Amino acid sequence: MTPLRTAVIGAGYFGRFHLEAWSRMPEVACAAVVDLDSKTAGAAAGEFGFSESFADVDTMLAQVQPDIIDITTPPETHFDLIRTLAPTGAALQCQKPFCRSAQEASEAVAFITAAGMTVSIHENFRYQPWHREIKKLLDTNALGKVYQATFRLRPGDGHGDDAYLARQPYFQKMERFLVRETAIHQIDLFRYFFGEPTGVFASLKRLNPAIAGEDAGIILFDFPGDLRALFDGNRLVDHRAQNTRRTMGEMLIEGSDGSLRLDGDARIWMRRHGSATETEHTYPWHDNLFGGDCVFATCRAFLDHILHGAPMENSAADYMRNREIEDAVYLSNEKQSRVQL
Repeated sequence: MTPLRTAVIGAGYFGRFHLEAWSRMPEVACAAVVDLDSKTAGAAAGEFGFSESFADVDTMLAQVQPDIIDITTPPETHFDLIRTLAPTGAALQCQKPFCRSAQEASEAVAFITAAGMTVSIHENFRYQPWHREIKKLLDTNALGKVYQATFRLRPGDGHGDDAYLARQPYFQKMERFLVRETAIHQIDLFRYFFGEPTGVFASLKRLNPAIAGEDAGIILFDFPGDLRALFDGNRLVDHRAQNTRRTMGEMLIEGSDGSLRLDGDARIWMRRHGSATETEHTYPWHDNLFGGDCVFATCRAFLDHILHGAPMENSAADYMRNREIEDAVYLSNEKQSRVQL
């Protein structure tokens, strides 16, 4: 099989995880890196074995004609890039949060559908190995009827005037931050675990005055069957873990037959109803780079869809639901009341 020519647009902090992931796939020819900073593009191409580097998309398209294009740039660039890339016929992967707003994302999906494009959103938390394992346990009814779930986001990276500057400085300027940038992962995860929520209630706060958006908040999700899920997020405080960014926090899922706890070191603990003892549930996973090598797993799933027709869990059209729920969360916070979905 002829390797698929792959280009990555964006060589910043998180784009580097994408570059590294593609470089490990034998079915891929690492063709091009694009970044507005030509030195950054060139250095990234050299480090990860990409053939060429460019400072603009148009020049890259004229010279490379890629089969796969991976967009890792900020949300404000997504819509225009999708329109520019549509005529190429390449399969596109786009980082989250998809576009600048739900409205713009909806317009992008309409354009994608009309153009017959294949576009996947790189929502990688559902591909973290501990979340894949939890999904398997839920699907086998390991907890009985699930009553409730809680996730406590505690990365501990939001203190002071220099918060986020070392990795992703644009975080400081996001007017919608905690939910749009971070809790959106948990929105997708709760959908992955439990299906579609029917309502939300949210209370959000900004604790660090150095940033523009909210960095702490509580979000309560209602699901069918009387199941409720709670997102309790605070980016200033941390949790007990060797690496506080591995799981970003701790999760507890409780059901009629027992409970499941995910700790900060990615260990899963099971306790039967009525028992005082937790037992560790072991599972295989690879502690590589970010989130248990979830960037590679997400890109691999997209490649398997292209090559073998494997299901695509996070199409642009499906991801629209996450953006709609995000808007409902902000509306609930504004009104301080429950919003029906």
